[in-house]
Amino acid sequence: MAERRQVPARARGRAGAVTDVRRGETDAGGPELLTSGTSVETLAVVTGSEPVRVTAADFAVREQESPWTEQEVQAVRTELLVDMQRLEQDVVLLETGLADVTRHSLDGAGDDHADTGSKAYDREQELGFLTTTRATLFQTRHALGRIEDGTYGDCELCGRPIGKLRLQAFPRAVLCVACKQRQERR
Repeated sequence: MAERRQVPARARGRAGAVTDVRRGETDAGGPELLTSGTSVETLAVVTGSEPVRVTAADFAVREQESPWTEQEVQAVRTELLVDMQRLEQDVVLLETGLADVTRHSLDGAGDDHADTGSKAYDREQELGFLTTTRATLFQTRHALGRIEDGTYGDCELCGRPIGKLRLQAFPRAVLCVACKQRQERR
């Protein structure tokens, strides 16, 4: 079995770790630092007043995989940050579109059943797009939080390594292949 480095105790389960990225909360009650204006250099979970730095060597890898390099982690982090900014813009556009569709569906006095059904379909479609985009945004923020707290690469169910190749292909993955297959069979 491949040797795994333990994430420093200061990086796991410490005060200030992100607990709910959807609401921007930390277990210390402070604001979440993962916002669209956050630069890569300042994207660190803060304990008290000093930022905690997690190195690439802290991330788990599977047997036969080379350890993460700082450049590989930086590439994944940058991809996630770009995705996060794009998704935040998409959410704003979709919310505006949904508001327009909803407004237009309310002034349907005199519409026949086909018009009413078409408006309802448009509204449901916009709502579906918005829900999916918000979920992807949450997953992106969650992945960034895991990078910063040193748990990126650990399966959230079994704790074993997810696999560097899997994470490079799908940076938002939180489950190893075995756990994901078990989850999909249910």
